[in-house]
Amino acid sequence: MVKGMGGMGNMNQMLKQAQKLQEEMARTQEEAKSKTVEATAGGGAVRVVVNGNMELLELHIQPDAADPADIEMLEDLVKAAINEGFRKAQELVNAEMGKLTGGLKIPGLF
Repeated sequence: MVKGMGGMGNMNQMLKQAQKLQEEMARTQEEAKSKTVEATAGGGAVRVVVNGNMELLELHIQPDAADPADIEMLEDLVKAAINEGFRKAQELVNAEMGKLTGGLKIPGLF
């Protein structure tokens, strides 16, 4: 064995592992797009469904939540439900990615 080749073999193995992790992360991100979370505000007066790609898929407003005299309250409920939905979706993505990285946070990836 030529001196130094063992280190090169380790480097190749590390590169293969990094490539595999990158492929698994891309697959996990794609799968997250099909997963959804639900969030509500105002005791269910406003309900949203958000996917793992941070897209608002559904917005449901109970008729009694739409008081023409208090539109500001309805706006606040909608914002609260959407923000909670996005927070839950981000938690979902973080949990899925955490399975791949063993909980290691990799800045810029998720």
